[in-house]
Amino acid sequence: MKKIISVVGARPNFMKVAPIHKAFQAYTDKVQHLICHTGQHFDAKMSEVFFEQLEMPKPHFFLGIGGGSHAEQTAKIMIEFEKIVLSEKPDLVIVVGDVNSTMACTVVTSKLGVKTAHVEAGLRSFDREMPEEINRLVTDVLADYLFTTEEKAHQNLLREGISEDKIFFCGNVMIDSLVHFLPKIEKSSILTQLGLEPGKFILCTFHRPSNVDSQESLTQLVGLLNSLGSERKVVFPIHPRTSNNLKKFGLDSNLSANLILTEPIGYLDFLHLTKHAELIVTDSGGVQEESTWLGVQCITVRDNTERPITVDVGTNQLIGTDLTKVLDASLKILQGYKKQGGIPYLWDGKAAERITEIVVNQLLR
Repeated sequence: MKKIISVVGARPNFMKVAPIHKAFQAYTDKVQHLICHTGQHFDAKMSEVFFEQLEMPKPHFFLGIGGGSHAEQTAKIMIEFEKIVLSEKPDLVIVVGDVNSTMACTVVTSKLGVKTAHVEAGLRSFDREMPEEINRLVTDVLADYLFTTEEKAHQNLLREGISEDKIFFCGNVMIDSLVHFLPKIEKSSILTQLGLEPGKFILCTFHRPSNVDSQESLTQLVGLLNSLGSERKVVFPIHPRTSNNLKKFGLDSNLSANLILTEPIGYLDFLHLTKHAELIVTDSGGVQEESTWLGVQCITVRDNTERPITVDVGTNQLIGTDLTKVLDASLKILQGYKKQGGIPYLWDGKAAERITEIVVNQLLR
């Protein structure tokens, strides 16, 4: 019996590990799959995602790390995760995505001689000012198995000198969760709760430092949201970082009454909003992928994206951080000039099945 520990730390990780855990249930005679939650992000909503919405077991290990600077958080995770690895002696650790927990746990396993698999490997924004880019680079150079979501990720790894026999193109586990939970997503009553009609509202999410950390950029963002609010109803689930900065700079009172402001929204409700939005304006990574699969118009307010296939194949447009251009692009979409898109190859809801089959075969050979 082989022992595998999958690591989750922040909200996007949960949606990626859930289908992996489900897929491992086909190998319970060969593999014991355990989940370690570092607690990098933890609140009641996260617990709800775990226990109720994503049909996952309670994490077998909870490190309770919490906040702090990038250095503090990474160091605490490494110290506590090392204890788990030494006591449990796993045959493999699986990390997903690009958060601090991903990099920290990979460094620990690498130094202890335990094999690591990185799910969602090879994505690159080519912007080292993004903390996530550093996490991706470090994780991929140390990991033993690298599972990619798109062809460009595969090419990035080869260009960086990663051996091709370590790389496996398996598709996107985030889409696995979306496909699996579509029936539940459709049952959401969030549109009724917020007084919205399908296809007649804009969904906005913003949390990246470049957009919300300075008074100047946040003032411009408030202007954009108010302008969009004069065209359509705008749903704006406010990330804690954004909310704190709005209050800090005294901008919370400047938001238009046309904006529907909410706290962060649960996974199923948020995907219901995503599916039925006329337009999404965001700086998120995962939203670019989900909107592409759902065929919903998406504008990404960033100068780069580590998910280029959403632009090359999907309905995403990478407009940049000039909010005048963002508003112009948004108005064109609202006037009916929509980008045609398709679903990327292997984004079929079966990525986790491919990943677990490869993992089991690699460990048992």
